[in-house]
Amino acid sequence: MKKIAVVTSTRAEYGLLSPLISKLRKKENDDLGIDLVVTGTHLSKLYGMTVDEISERIDHRIEIPVESSSSIDISDNQAETIKRFARLFYKENYEAVVLLGDRYEILSIAIAACNTRTPIFHLCGGDTTEGAMDEWIRHSITKMSYLHFVSNEESRKRVIQLGEDPEHVFNYGSTSIDNILTLPCDSKKEALKEIGLDECRYALCTYHPVTLGDEKVDELIARFLGAIRAFPEIEFIVTKANADQGGGRINQLLDEAEPEISNLNVYTSLGAKKYISLMKYAEFVLGNSSSGIIEAPALHVPTVNIGDRQKGRLKSDSVINCRTDCKSIVDAIKTAMSDEHKIVCEKVLSPYGTGDAAARIAEKIVETVANGRIDLKKKFYDLG
Repeated sequence: MKKIAVVTSTRAEYGLLSPLISKLRKKENDDLGIDLVVTGTHLSKLYGMTVDEISERIDHRIEIPVESSSSIDISDNQAETIKRFARLFYKENYEAVVLLGDRYEILSIAIAACNTRTPIFHLCGGDTTEGAMDEWIRHSITKMSYLHFVSNEESRKRVIQLGEDPEHVFNYGSTSIDNILTLPCDSKKEALKEIGLDECRYALCTYHPVTLGDEKVDELIARFLGAIRAFPEIEFIVTKANADQGGGRINQLLDEAEPEISNLNVYTSLGAKKYISLMKYAEFVLGNSSSGIIEAPALHVPTVNIGDRQKGRLKSDSVINCRTDCKSIVDAIKTAMSDEHKIVCEKVLSPYGTGDAAARIAEKIVETVANGRIDLKKKFYDLG
């Protein structure tokens, strides 16, 4: 039997992989198996044990360290991740492994795949996020990968510019749009009730570390919280940061602030269905997460994008960029809530696909593996 592995390490990336896993699993038969490998913060109590939110069959749980206080922690984590995944890939002899995105542990898993000659099928390459280490991690994984499933046309061109064969680069859109169109959303009242809130006006927020920024985490979060205090009539629903360097400190500061700020509501994780349901009815999305760039515009919800973490990423007119100081955030929120900007949001068309990405990606993955002609010897594709 031929087997393909799909790896998920965080709640956010699992939300994007979920529709693809579902489509791939429908293609399982006596000749093809799809293994789901769960790792990273999914298996950490500190980050909410989000493995419990995974409904699909889990074939392997690979625990890796997730401590992220310093650059040494990150490097130690990467070294251990390479070792543990090299053993898995050597043992299972997969035909290919499906990886998404640009996190440091995904880079380590990609290295393990290369070392064991396991072809990589990569999702979400070609994007640019100039304010984070994700930028060079993402492009590094691109150069290690055999197939590329990008989320927009600009990213497709960038992957080819990196020397990848155009015949291996496919723009089928983002699976996040699939989620928006297919996930059965709760009503506003039900979604709020599930997280312990009554009917209210609210914003959905996530603030991740800016790994290439010079500003200190404590100062950034103080300004962010200052903006929240300026809008006592709005409840701010905040999901905690990821496991990048500085993420633990952000989460500590949020936990400390929650009892002191009456309209601050902090959650370790919400799960994909609850998150999308809450986004659908939010006054606006606030922070520096890619969900404000990709998902929120598709729901015609305003986004206030803080700082440089998402700089360079393809954005819709519904996204308002602002600096990290409190006044800039407050001014951007006022714009987001204005009648004029709501009209802009209603007319926005997402550049990230039409909602059929998962089905098309699954079809191409199965077709490629079935053909059995994967040649890992690459030629550099020169433009022109």
